[in-house]
Amino acid sequence: MSIIVGYLPTPEGTAALEAAISEARKNAKLLVVINSSRGDAFVDKRYAVDEEISGIEERLTKEGIEHLVQQPVRGNDAANEVLQAAEQHRAELIVIGLRRRTPVGKLIMGSTAQHILLEADCPVLAVKAGQEP
Repeated sequence: MSIIVGYLPTPEGTAALEAAISEARKNAKLLVVINSSRGDAFVDKRYAVDEEISGIEERLTKEGIEHLVQQPVRGNDAANEVLQAAEQHRAELIVIGLRRRTPVGKLIMGSTAQHILLEADCPVLAVKAGQEP
């Protein structure tokens, strides 16, 4: 059993990671960090650079948290990557970060968080940046 966190190098992604670390520490579960890209652009600001990923891995190792960090680039959207990881690792919890969006923005752009919330087979913890886990 595991905890899956959808990570982006943003304040929302950091908030999700912090909450997931807290949950993994409390429950001694495998923490699977998913940071994905569709691979459809030369530069994807949502895809963490090597230094960020190394920093996350070092921190988790230092804190004694069993972990796996994955950065898939398979043409899937982030929601599907998180949901696939949750199924593969038999997740007990998915943790995601939320950002504020206008109703029109949600209608036009869709919502990764909404997709995960509606499709997940396990509980989903949604956190906002600036809030304690």
